[in-house]
Amino acid sequence: MSRFQGLSILPVLLLGILFGAAPAVQAQEVPQSREEIQLSFSPVVKKAAPAVVNIYASRMVSQRQVSPLFDDPFFQRFFGDRLPLQQRKQEQNALGSGVIVDPSGLIVTNHHVINGADEIKVVLADLREFDAQLILDDEGTDLAVLRVDTKGEELPALELRNSDDLEVGDLVLAIGNPFGVGQTVTSGIVSALSRTQVGVTDYNFFIQTDAAINPGNSGGALVTMDGRLIGINTAIYSRSGGSVGIGFAVPSNMVRTVVASAGIGDQVVRPWIGFTGQSLTADLAEGFGLARPGGVLVSDIYERGPAAEAGLKRGDIVLEAGGQRVPDVNALRFRFATGVLGETMPLSVRRGGETLEVGILLSPAPLEPKPDERVLQGSHPLAGAKIVNLSPALAEELEIPNRWSGVLVMGVYRGSPAARLGLRFGDFILKVDGQDIDSTTALEQYMDRSTAPWSLVLEREGRQLTWSGG
Repeated sequence: MSRFQGLSILPVLLLGILFGAAPAVQAQEVPQSREEIQLSFSPVVKKAAPAVVNIYASRMVSQRQVSPLFDDPFFQRFFGDRLPLQQRKQEQNALGSGVIVDPSGLIVTNHHVINGADEIKVVLADLREFDAQLILDDEGTDLAVLRVDTKGEELPALELRNSDDLEVGDLVLAIGNPFGVGQTVTSGIVSALSRTQVGVTDYNFFIQTDAAINPGNSGGALVTMDGRLIGINTAIYSRSGGSVGIGFAVPSNMVRTVVASAGIGDQVVRPWIGFTGQSLTADLAEGFGLARPGGVLVSDIYERGPAAEAGLKRGDIVLEAGGQRVPDVNALRFRFATGVLGETMPLSVRRGGETLEVGILLSPAPLEPKPDERVLQGSHPLAGAKIVNLSPALAEELEIPNRWSGVLVMGVYRGSPAARLGLRFGDFILKVDGQDIDSTTALEQYMDRSTAPWSLVLEREGRQLTWSGG
């Protein structure tokens, strides 16, 4: 025992002698009240820490390497910039954390921890090692689900808590493996909820905490004082690479949705909103006669979608979804994304001077029309363009806002007429020679019989462009 450790227990011994009571070590239990929490976090850690794992992901990458021989000026005189290159395989390793959410061996971590990995190894808190299989990878939420073969043995797992019950100021613990030093626990409070301007995932809706989160903590657990999982630690705000007290976690309700999808297939199928809208700013709120900003203004509705069937109209303002306020578009998308397909979600909607309650059936985005991807060929200016029919499902997948249909340019072959024309991914072909284009078939058939001169109208980043040539 060190000198400092010996001094730390001296006051306790003296008190025992003075009051005739010998110090005793008492068994600790999970705290049952806020007063008990002040004593120690140890019972919570003992309950939660065994379910937090270390994750080691590795992949082989090819690197182009110039032989050191060609650093010699003599060889550079002959080869110049055209030096022979060698391909060299090198292993890259990533370190992160994960959380066991099912005793059968189901583990949640971050997408960016295992992205591109050829091999994933999971190490438990008791140092047991398992090879892990990736069963679902969802880049949109930065979450991934792994499975390990436990040979029938049950692993310690964390129960998920309803993240909507969390409040600012609640105590939380972050558990993970920062910088690879080994499992580490840090404490803090919930600094903010519903952070939607982080820009880390497609579904920006984070729990913010000041519990220290550092590189290697990604995929680890954020737990509440009852030892339940409230979030998956995902990102930090940093100026130096380390923690400055601003960390972000994916809420457990989103984790629950992704884990549930892992039991169905290899991708997450989410409910679709079926309309486009914009966040209600202070200026817009004043224009609509509302006392404060917040909500989503409906700007367009898919005519055969769930929003249209529920009776939503352009100009409606969605104030709540599922009983929760939606301050902006990201919050509304989160509420739909964590809903259950087939159920009806109640919406609180402001229309004119009235507040209405509307029920919207949660259903996936339709894949209609079929993509029908094809590459245009022939002697015309669009030859070499890869085109596809856009559908609501494809628009969701490609994160294309405010559009559900049209002929989309998915890519352009280098050196082709389409490349020389300047077409690029994301362009929508609207008209050719004044003719409306509504499908890949129509475009291909028209281009096969079109002759010079020609004109083209396309949409790029919300702007219409007109090109012509002969």
